[in-house]
Amino acid sequence: MRTPYLPPPYPPPPERAGEVRRRFAEEARSERPDVAALCLLIGAAADDSLDEAGIDAAQLELDRLAGELPYRPGGPRAWAEAVRRLLGERYAFHGTPGDYQRLESSLLHEVLRRRRGLPILLSVVWLEVARRAGAPVYGVALPGHFVVGFGTPEEQVLADPFDGGRVLTGSDTEMLVAGATGAPLDPSMLQPAAPLEVVQRILNNIRAWASARPERSDVGLWAVELALLVPAHPARLRYERGQLLVQRGEFVSGAEELDAYADLIEVVDEPAARKVRQQAHTARAMLN
Repeated sequence: MRTPYLPPPYPPPPERAGEVRRRFAEEARSERPDVAALCLLIGAAADDSLDEAGIDAAQLELDRLAGELPYRPGGPRAWAEAVRRLLGERYAFHGTPGDYQRLESSLLHEVLRRRRGLPILLSVVWLEVARRAGAPVYGVALPGHFVVGFGTPEEQVLADPFDGGRVLTGSDTEMLVAGATGAPLDPSMLQPAAPLEVVQRILNNIRAWASARPERSDVGLWAVELALLVPAHPARLRYERGQLLVQRGEFVSGAEELDAYADLIEVVDEPAARKVRQQAHTARAMLN
């Protein structure tokens, strides 16, 4: 249900939301999860205006952009520069600090429309466009900043879509990591990110956005429910869902979720489980 005093996007009605979750779960559990499809389903969970025609149009836009890349421009650096010229220069995809304050910056269909977004969503655009054109491309989940890699580990070239696709030097990458963590760059940070790792990180960003805005607990709830559909998700997501349900006044459902989480952790942390069960008891008491 739309809440008039909150700005869009508005989530879809229950029947549509259930269908989106079903398709998301199916795609997340497939043998080769499609990042673009999963991102667009996240968008459909957030935005009732994104219908099937809109999802198809977003996929077609990625195809169209890929068709504008040159045919096999050369090695990894040539690929990185070709994608930068197309997306960063010609179409002006980039990010700004203000984009961190907008939910739309985490929704692929809106990033394609606005050509603005968070580093990870802009990286998804880079990845999907370059992949469709045949580039050796993958995401790289640096601490605090997502970038794109081209080529094998031995000849890896990194680009920063948030900065319009700027090709990074070794010292650039070290500075990004040091700025986020205060620690030096470790080679393990440069490994390709798995598709579901990308998707979970996007959902983490949305949950963080919502947690800073208590009035948007609706966003936090659907984001955590999608995250629970990703295989091998953290058990603590059950606790987060329970808390959100209680926050939204769904005391019985929230208490049941908290009890289920307590059952999961009881073997390894009995004191924590007791504390969570007390929270569940308190939630049920709110009905009286």
